[in-house]
Amino acid sequence: MVDSERKPILGISKQNSFYSHSNGGFDDDVDDPELGSKGGGLEKSVAEDLDPVTLTWKDVNVYAMPKKGCCNRGQKLESPKQILSNVSGMIKPGKLMAVMGASGAGKSTMLNVLTFRNRGSLIIQGDIRINGVVVDKTKIANISAYVQQDDLFIGSLTVREHLTFRALLRMDKRKSREQRLQKVEDVIYELGLKKCADTVIGIPGRLRGISGGEMKRLSFASDLLTNPPLMFCDEATSGLDSFMAYSVIQSLKALVQKGRTIICTIHQPPSEVFELFDEVFLLAEGRVAFSGPIPDALEFFKSNGHPSPVNYNPADHFILTLAIVPGKEKDCKAKVKDICDVYEASQPYLQMKEEIKTGSAQVSQSFVENTLNNTSRYGASLLQQVKSVFWRSWITSIRDPLIVRIKFVQTIFFSVILGLIYLKTDDEYSQEDIMNINGAIFVIITNLSFTNIFSVLNVFPLEIPIFLREYGSGLYGVGVYYLSKTLVEIPFLILIPVIFMSILYWMSGLVHDANSFLTATGIAVLIGNTAASFGYLVSAAVPSVTAALAIAPALMIPFLLFGGFFLNNGSTPDYLIWLKYLSWFSYGNEMLVVNQWEDVKNINCTSSTQCIPDGNSVIKNLSFDKDNFYLDLGLLFALFLGFRLISFITLYARARRSSS
Repeated sequence: MVDSERKPILGISKQNSFYSHSNGGFDDDVDDPELGSKGGGLEKSVAEDLDPVTLTWKDVNVYAMPKKGCCNRGQKLESPKQILSNVSGMIKPGKLMAVMGASGAGKSTMLNVLTFRNRGSLIIQGDIRINGVVVDKTKIANISAYVQQDDLFIGSLTVREHLTFRALLRMDKRKSREQRLQKVEDVIYELGLKKCADTVIGIPGRLRGISGGEMKRLSFASDLLTNPPLMFCDEATSGLDSFMAYSVIQSLKALVQKGRTIICTIHQPPSEVFELFDEVFLLAEGRVAFSGPIPDALEFFKSNGHPSPVNYNPADHFILTLAIVPGKEKDCKAKVKDICDVYEASQPYLQMKEEIKTGSAQVSQSFVENTLNNTSRYGASLLQQVKSVFWRSWITSIRDPLIVRIKFVQTIFFSVILGLIYLKTDDEYSQEDIMNINGAIFVIITNLSFTNIFSVLNVFPLEIPIFLREYGSGLYGVGVYYLSKTLVEIPFLILIPVIFMSILYWMSGLVHDANSFLTATGIAVLIGNTAASFGYLVSAAVPSVTAALAIAPALMIPFLLFGGFFLNNGSTPDYLIWLKYLSWFSYGNEMLVVNQWEDVKNINCTSSTQCIPDGNSVIKNLSFDKDNFYLDLGLLFALFLGFRLISFITLYARARRSSS
């Protein structure tokens, strides 16, 4: 695409006065109904002391190794693909920098390198410093906040509840609870969230909540609670209209005026939004095309034969100039190479690299000890983590009363229907009752299993992206999250089997004895919890609820077949005996059958054919053994613990893998 062929964007006439303000184009007198007057009313908030932070990166090279496959053995190995090539840059306190470039230029890779996140198997070389001090993942996390592109929240919480949760876990542990709650109110005011503070965040397609712009500002508010002097923002205006994008970047501009350092990747911002940035860092084909104030960028491109058309958005001009146009790859790459070569040989770039090299003498020892190396600065105690995560899990569980009502209505409905199917009003047993009651027992196990498994399949998949992000930021541990989520489900995993058994047990003609009823109910509770534990295992291992719903039934069928109802307990093939030992259906069925028939001394027989005379004969006929009752109880409890342990290990492995 030839530069002179571009048409100006109508309605944008700020080219000549694009940077008439000394502060980079930010007008302090702009009134915004979302943010309050004069830049969001930030002048009314209490200013906090911030350590001035200068972030530098020098000669950063990033390589992606070719994927190894099982079919390419003996073939010549591909050379690593270079994503970033000798990238150097600097951003000083009180500056808002836009990192820009065409798709594939390396913007996200550079941000991941600077934040020490999502590096995967990349090979990274280079020198990253804060105030001249070499930093690592822990040090950068202690001093910065990373606002990612996707806004991930627990949608059933309100804005204030979400920020309170973050404040109790992430803020400096030396601050009291009152100070933390006051900080929440300050941040709500600072980011223009006052009118939606008590509105639920919302779940797309399910629960209506706050707007997209409010959600993006809530992302910033979540990290501002810790008062970070350095902030990274990935595609801060993604998915927003021009007004909301302007509102969000105006919020960032107001933050840098308080002394923060903010670096933000952004994709083709409107001219009004681009005007708010102080500096631009342009990437092209993994190389630096320009770094510095935006007026200087316009002059640099003009001096190299790429002037911006009159009344044209400079952001669009920069990206289109550096883009690789399909069909013109050779010419575009040659143009990009020339621009990058000229800039890397320019005096401003060489001076910046020299300043990076000699800027290490400015840092104080207290800054290193109290800020960069203070790993416990924002870490909440284990008790506080458990309390906060449990509170959020409980709120999430009960916030939608319809779901809670459905669980109990469904339980009562099915227990009554099954009770009517297996209805028996007298205490005497006939030969026909043997099959009916054994069928009712197995239906009890099957219903409890499916009900409890499907009730927990969505526990982890729905929240796993949020959990992985919060775990990666050090908000809480895997054990705390797992314990809180499972504890919240315990009341339902106990009450539902109790209600189910209280109705079905007496209607279906199971032995009318209080002790037998209590024993059967206790077994039912343990069966339900064991099935739920298996559901937790599936939930922790799969990537989505859809996958969980597809996999869980298929995995349950073998356990169900070896439960002693469809296949006699003594007929299990030796090569599949291990499935029987993993089947809670088998243990539960044997215990409930023993509990039902052990004390039945007589079963009526009106036929001339061979009859089963008593309950012990029923037990033997099914190849069960009443002496195995306590062994089954112990093994069922072992399965309960085993499934829970494996599901925790699975969740822990996913968390560790995501944070590497």
